[in-house]
Amino acid sequence: MTSNRPYLLRALYEWILDNGMTPHLLVDTTVQGTVVPQNYIENNRIILNLGPDAVREIVLGNDLITFSARFGEKSCHLTVPVNSVIAIYAKENGKGLVFETEDTQADEQTQDRTDEMSNKPAKHHLKVIK
Repeated sequence: MTSNRPYLLRALYEWILDNGMTPHLLVDTTVQGTVVPQNYIENNRIILNLGPDAVREIVLGNDLITFSARFGEKSCHLTVPVNSVIAIYAKENGKGLVFETEDTQADEQTQDRTDEMSNKPAKHHLKVIK
């Protein structure tokens, strides 16, 4: 299956806006393809304000998030790979979602396949309750 991350990002972005709050992204800037202003990076991370007053031409795609924003007096075009997003949250109350790393997801998928091959019950299974 494809990653659910872009769908969750879009849903949470809309949810935050619908509640009158300001969506922010926490981004891992070491991920290849990330184009953000270098002066604002701290510890290989950057927090980006995605509020309607802060960005223009935002596109929340399946692979990339692109938009224009001003940093200082300079307009910049930013590119954020979806897999570089660590979290999306509302600035005002911190409500949102922190994503698992790609390594954690890969480990879980490998464990599920190993369980299937060894005929062990998978970690997550349903029970019939009478």
